[in-house]
Amino acid sequence: MSTLITDNNFSDPDAFYEALISTHSDLTPEQSEALNARLVLLMANHIGDFSVVNQAMSLARSSIVTHEITERS
Repeated sequence: MSTLITDNNFSDPDAFYEALISTHSDLTPEQSEALNARLVLLMANHIGDFSVVNQAMSLARSSIVTHEITERS
């Protein structure tokens, strides 16, 4: 089983962030959601290892649920 890399793995993380934000510019909220869904599917396919993708989904979900619980407290 492969393990999800959670440490910064970008040589230029700021450039990635700027490109991601730019990709969403001028989109409606619905288009932005569709873009995110397509991006997730493309990246998951590129990774190609369900165990790694499953780890990423679990981590992403737990961070959202934990964040929402913290905000309500």
